[in-house]
Amino acid sequence: MVERLVAAEYKKDRAAGLTVAIVSGPELVWTKSYGLADVEDGKPANTYTVYRIGSITKQFTALMLLQLVEQGKVHFSDPVEKFFPEVNRITGKYPGAPPITLIQLATHHAGLSEEPDDVEKFTTGPVSQWEQTLIAALPKLKYEQEPDTHFIYSNMGYAILGAALSRAAGQAYTDYVQENIFAPLEMRHTRFEPNGQMTSALAKGYVLHDGVADPKQSTEELKNGRGYKVPNGAVFTTVGDMARFVSFEMGYGPESVLSRKMLLESQSQMFWAEEDGAAGYGLGLMQVREGNTVGLGHGGLVAGFLAGEYFDPSSHLGIVFLRNAEGHGFDPQFVVGLLNELKDHPHK
Repeated sequence: MVERLVAAEYKKDRAAGLTVAIVSGPELVWTKSYGLADVEDGKPANTYTVYRIGSITKQFTALMLLQLVEQGKVHFSDPVEKFFPEVNRITGKYPGAPPITLIQLATHHAGLSEEPDDVEKFTTGPVSQWEQTLIAALPKLKYEQEPDTHFIYSNMGYAILGAALSRAAGQAYTDYVQENIFAPLEMRHTRFEPNGQMTSALAKGYVLHDGVADPKQSTEELKNGRGYKVPNGAVFTTVGDMARFVSFEMGYGPESVLSRKMLLESQSQMFWAEEDGAAGYGLGLMQVREGNTVGLGHGGLVAGFLAGEYFDPSSHLGIVFLRNAEGHGFDPQFVVGLLNELKDHPHK
């Protein structure tokens, strides 16, 4: 049933490639790839293809926050300026408003704009210099609303969160995540910059223009770097590694990364929801409802790549999809709908 639905959705737009995985509890139980990882070379996508996952990166930054809270190094309610005083370079602060906090950044309630003005000036540059690029962008960022009064999805907010947590940990953000999240979860093909082995397996991203798959924008971005967009959108990974992360999110450990108690508590509340309850956002988690299933996870989009990973806490089923094309379908409702089908028809 699910394989048929995935194949039918892919056929609506066969641009480039797609890799999908189903996770049941601690196990990756099914995976299949469709189409091409490199259209020009005719290279097929497969289980080992490396994709970019964009904003799914925010989940790792949120996990870093949870780890540091559990270790007593930070508190959710800590003001960001305690660790990252440069935050006060943001313009338009509301008179009398208290300093923004770590939890407000993690839940998109700090009142900050999604991006700085002149954003294109701050979205190039190497990963090693992302924090300097972020600091340079801060005077171009504005408060759109008073903190803690509105949900405003903010890429800059998550970059600021990553910088503050890095200062609190006393370690570069990328090194911390690599050593304290990717390594213990055995995500061996996941990095902020692909190593040699990953580069050879890296999919080429395609942006669709009038139905034509164009690799130019994605290739340029890969060459020019992500600028400040590291804690919010710079990860490269594979479907197998993301399956490991989904199993962790469903409570299958290891608890050396985060206690199961802390993990489940972090998933138990939404800080924003649509009026009909069809979608919401928690602590680094999107919530999507389809049928009788609630999916938790995140989506991601970066030039030429589209990704998503969602799991159902009640059935302990999860789905990962990775695409190297910005194209039709595979929106969160469709993916959570697949979880609904799996739950209702587990053997089809």
